[in-house]
Amino acid sequence: MKISQSVTKKDHAAKVGGHAIYVADHPKQGVLFGKLVRSSVPKAKIAHIHLPALPEGYFSVDHRDVPGENRVQVVLDDTPVFVADTVEYIGDPILMIVGPEEDEVSALAAQVAVDYEPLPAVLRIDDHDKVFFDYHYGKGDVDAAFADADKVFEETFETGYQEQAYLETQGMIAEPLEGGMRMRGSLQCPYYVHTAVRKALGVKADDIRVLQDVTGGGFGGKEAFPSILACQVAVAANKAQKPVRVVFDRREDMEFTSKRHPSRSVYKVAVKDGRVTAMDIDVTFNAGAYTTLTPVVLQRGIICASGVYAIDHLKVHGKAVKTNTIPCGAFRGFGGPQTFFAVERIMDHIAKDLGLEALAFKKAHLAKQGDSTSTSGLYHFPVPLPAMIEEVEAASSYADKRAAYDKPQSGRYRRGIGISLVFHGAGFTGAGERDLIKAVARIRKNADGTVDVLTSNSDIGQGLKTTFAKIVATELDCPLERVRIENPDTAYCADSGPTVASRSLMVVGELLRRASIRLRAQWSEGSEQIIEERFVEPDFMLPFDLETFHGDAYPTYAWAAYAIELEVDTLTGTHKVLGAWGSFDVGTPIDENIVIGQMEGGFLQGIGYASLEQMRADKGGRIRNHRLADYIVPTSMDVPKLEAILHVEPYPFGPYGAKGAGELPLVGAPAAYTAALEQALRCDIHHIPFSAEDSLSVLREESR
Repeated sequence: MKISQSVTKKDHAAKVGGHAIYVADHPKQGVLFGKLVRSSVPKAKIAHIHLPALPEGYFSVDHRDVPGENRVQVVLDDTPVFVADTVEYIGDPILMIVGPEEDEVSALAAQVAVDYEPLPAVLRIDDHDKVFFDYHYGKGDVDAAFADADKVFEETFETGYQEQAYLETQGMIAEPLEGGMRMRGSLQCPYYVHTAVRKALGVKADDIRVLQDVTGGGFGGKEAFPSILACQVAVAANKAQKPVRVVFDRREDMEFTSKRHPSRSVYKVAVKDGRVTAMDIDVTFNAGAYTTLTPVVLQRGIICASGVYAIDHLKVHGKAVKTNTIPCGAFRGFGGPQTFFAVERIMDHIAKDLGLEALAFKKAHLAKQGDSTSTSGLYHFPVPLPAMIEEVEAASSYADKRAAYDKPQSGRYRRGIGISLVFHGAGFTGAGERDLIKAVARIRKNADGTVDVLTSNSDIGQGLKTTFAKIVATELDCPLERVRIENPDTAYCADSGPTVASRSLMVVGELLRRASIRLRAQWSEGSEQIIEERFVEPDFMLPFDLETFHGDAYPTYAWAAYAIELEVDTLTGTHKVLGAWGSFDVGTPIDENIVIGQMEGGFLQGIGYASLEQMRADKGGRIRNHRLADYIVPTSMDVPKLEAILHVEPYPFGPYGAKGAGELPLVGAPAAYTAALEQALRCDIHHIPFSAEDSLSVLREESR
């Protein structure tokens, strides 16, 4: 069987048959329930907390009950487990009410009253007075290039929140053990949770055990946030010395968990003889009240800021600012969608101003193998975008439609088609894999000849159980059924790193392949054998310096070209997607159906980010769109024709040539969507999401 040939997913029967056990499915007998009491104001000192009379068996938990550090381990550890004296956003957790009846716990929590001494709150990115992170890098002589330019273009682009909208809400159960704690829940990164809970409880690593339950989606939303919830639940269970469970309802989940960072990007571009010679880029991300994963999201965002183009003279400044709003965190694409939207828009606008066809203009600037990256690293491997563009052009009939829609359009409906080009750096930024993650993968052959995969990477719907098992079975030349892989349990699984950054298959999958080759060579019938493989950085990598952003930010890149055709109803302003086509290079697909599903799902999410997914805060800083009734995500009905083409450019250091896949498909969809809108509406677009109301505003201006 070829490695790409699709098989039935390992978890298919359990999920389709309704047998899969999610965190909310565990028995409730003997378990206490928790409900968080949160700040109702964006910034204030807590003057006094009025608790209702708590019946026997009910109690409150706050910062005074944290036996270790009242800080959640993420990156900078500035997020409190429970607020001590000052709240920083609407939703900041102050305390938890815990007891045996869930409804009663919720009713008691609603009766808690807090007296505040209000403090000035910063609610807009423009009003920030604190910068969390400030990065600068560049190459070439930007000043000279601008001095020599025929024309200089300057534009500002903005992006909004995006909610992960996973089907299963956040949930965690903590169960006290002798001298320690067992955690289980809906999560992406078991060892992140393990470290966070250990620090909050002030215990040894061996005293904490974390199990991942079947997880109903993450998209980044279950990377860091489960560590926060786990610490709160663990502190409550430690106080009660009984199991405690917290499972959010949909409103609490949407209103108070992390979102994609809103951004503002200012691009200044020099053009000489019809070519872009320099870019000066200033990117600002709204981090919210605490830093969580913001530094690494911002790093990736600014590394992507010049797009897929060869720009010799480049200056990039990126900062993340504090506001008294919901803390932002990981979301599929991880900073890339914000800046790729901006760079693709300005490249289209420059081409239009110069009287050039936009795609031809972009093709003339494409990077190629051997070129310098934005951070003065190298594109070590082929850049297949020219061939991928041809695939998308042919599938979408782009050239004919673009020419037709450029002509004046009359009547109620107008059409447009747009193309965007992007990459996604595979794996952790810079030396993160080598110096921070240090992944270890382990396989165990049992006496009966079955083989267990023991890694900490979690299957959250992306098919990792299946692809990992396929790699091991292929190298051992054994039936797939003989390879077993359960949800991660830190009591048994090696720390192979988090399930993030499109790293799991490329990095850990390759470790499993190597371990399987060693096991095959050492196979001993009737005995138990354990084989480990540890990550070693490829020797072609140019060292990356995070202080200067110099060197290879990533070992390789996944590439994509997108085309979207849509129709605008000039009466209502609504948009109808007529077709969406994407060519995706994620290296060799380890299972073709799984990869196609990832490409289609991510593509659809990106279309939602560009259009339907409106999320705003009110004047006080509270998230308004906190239900799936008023935060609309696209479905297959919204994009009836969506085609994902797999273009295979193998990566020699990934298993069978595989690269990172999961994040790529979302990244470029907003730029292609807005390019099509620009053609239909005859306007330049500088923000997403771009709604029907935005379209009507453009049409009103046109009719004046």
